[in-house]
Amino acid sequence: MPKKDTDPEVQHRENLEGASTGKGIAAWIAHRAKPYTPPWILAGATGVAGSMAWVPAHDSPGYAVGLTLGSVGLTAATAWAGKTTSPQRRLHSAVTVAAASGWFTTTALAGWNGFTFGTFWLGGSILALSWNVRQILRRNPDAVQAAGDNADASLLEKVKLAGAKIRRAEVEPNRVTAELTLPAGELTNDDVAKALPNLASGLDVAKTAVRYMPDPDSARRGELVVVPRDMLAEVVEWEMPTNVGGSIAEPLVIGRYDDGSPLMLWLPGDPQAGRNSTHLLICGISGSGKGDGALNILTEIMGRRDVIVWLSDPKAFQDFGPLRPGLDWAVEGGAETETMVTALQAAIPARTRWLGAHGYRQWVPAAAEQQSDPAHSCRKGRACGCEGMPFLVAWFEEAANTLRFMGDSAFTGAAQEARSAGIALVISLQRPSHDQLSTSTRASLPSALAFGLDAKDEGMALPGPVIDAGAHPGAWGNRRPGYCYLVTPGVEEQRYSSPGRTFRFTGRAARVMEQLAAWAVRNGAKVDPVTAKAATATVGNAYTERHNQDATDEDEDSVYADGDGGDDTGTERRVAPEDEGLDPQAELPPVPQTLADITFGTDSSAPDLTPEEARAAMDTIVTEFEQSGTMVIGPKDVMEHAARFGRTRQWVSGEFRRLIEDGRLVPTAKGGRYRIVPSPALV
Repeated sequence: MPKKDTDPEVQHRENLEGASTGKGIAAWIAHRAKPYTPPWILAGATGVAGSMAWVPAHDSPGYAVGLTLGSVGLTAATAWAGKTTSPQRRLHSAVTVAAASGWFTTTALAGWNGFTFGTFWLGGSILALSWNVRQILRRNPDAVQAAGDNADASLLEKVKLAGAKIRRAEVEPNRVTAELTLPAGELTNDDVAKALPNLASGLDVAKTAVRYMPDPDSARRGELVVVPRDMLAEVVEWEMPTNVGGSIAEPLVIGRYDDGSPLMLWLPGDPQAGRNSTHLLICGISGSGKGDGALNILTEIMGRRDVIVWLSDPKAFQDFGPLRPGLDWAVEGGAETETMVTALQAAIPARTRWLGAHGYRQWVPAAAEQQSDPAHSCRKGRACGCEGMPFLVAWFEEAANTLRFMGDSAFTGAAQEARSAGIALVISLQRPSHDQLSTSTRASLPSALAFGLDAKDEGMALPGPVIDAGAHPGAWGNRRPGYCYLVTPGVEEQRYSSPGRTFRFTGRAARVMEQLAAWAVRNGAKVDPVTAKAATATVGNAYTERHNQDATDEDEDSVYADGDGGDDTGTERRVAPEDEGLDPQAELPPVPQTLADITFGTDSSAPDLTPEEARAAMDTIVTEFEQSGTMVIGPKDVMEHAARFGRTRQWVSGEFRRLIEDGRLVPTAKGGRYRIVPSPALV
């Protein structure tokens, strides 16, 4: 049965509506008259009671005294009982009771006569009509509105919003939404944003419980939201990814909002929904729950079928260790991360060209499948059958270390260009301050997941309008782990200032993460030829040997251990392709004396090399860096080796210029750092 609307104006309008037939009009009249019949029924009942009382009382003096005293007492009792009501209602009730009880006593003693009959019909009708008039005047929409306005005005005036009007309040479980209209020419939406803390104080709720979303088409209208109870206080543990086997284009569910709805974000764009692809900034001070938030996102990503992940973690995979086997490329900080950034920069134009050649203006799930549609073909008039290109997530954990190593603009170029290439950049750091993250890079990161912060960093973490609307991560610090604000395409703007909370990871999650990594190895996407070729051509075996470099001894009971073709320890024996024909039992050839001097010499016994030998030694040093997977170097990296055979910084700089002219080294965006061009013999 539908709930009846209790708004008096709605009820009044419904009362005026009804059927226009004769039967309908009669029913309408009866229905409308029914609320006004009680005074008339009581008047009639008083007449009947007076007639019946005359029989025993008309010849009895005792009855006369009792009835008189009873009338006086009843009138006094009515006046006393009405002390808590309005003066008008108290007087009206006392007069009515006095008149009715006086007439009852007179009729009981004298019976019906001209006086009692006249006073009954005339007095009773007047009294009944007076109560009907009172009922009609009780519905006063102006008075009701004024009362509401007065209550609102009292609070709004206290918070310096005098003259503002609250309209159309909508009450939901744990959420009140109301339209706020400010006086024209006196206040603006900016004044409301400044008043939010005082408004929260007036309502006796937390700062973050009051938000204001300005109307984009008006400077004096907006929507005020109050969430009185914190529904995020309950901790919800992470159990498993929400959509294993789904597409990365589907939402990543990482927690819940304060009204219980899911906290979701998207990385790829959706041309049909009009949603752009995005890069993500994750920030939060130590203890704010940023690590759990990152795990929520990464586990959701790794459970999808059409995405690969490159991840840099200077913390040696302290949190992400169980997931590492399922990553396409995983490195620690320093030069390894610099190499990954270099490969990423090379992969962007290669992927963009492939997408454009196959008719994709942006990455969509169909791009990850084999290209069997003639509409998405690099061959005219027929399907090309090219292998698909999975989405790529390039994740840089604790990016402050990388930014210190490479400069605060290390990611600027990649962030500005990668979205069109089907790449999402994830930058995670504790403090998104100006001295760590360049303004250009921050502007290229459209999405932000902000956990508890230092208040002075809020402006770099969240857009100004979101902070003005009531978002305040500085209020949490590290006292509410997991509490966060999410700003991202695909989420309604009024949600930006609504706090959420990510799922918590406990020790029980490690085993599930291992199983997830095993699933990704068996069922997840593999790197496409275009991305692999671009990375290999740029950083050589730093990419081709990435899994060999990451390999560690694994327990034979691990859920992702192969168990077949390995040695007695349960680890797989890996051999580089160029070493497959070598006999491991054969003796090694003698080391040339020149190279032995380079490797083992000291300053006191530095060999006197000819220029040709010195250049050959320099070439050997660069090759050793390449073989070790270090593809970005600088003169200071080479000096440790060059000093062993008596060469100075000036000579090293000259050799760097020669190697640049020969095409062996290429300058990077950061001054003093050079990328090694892979040698064909090592690729």
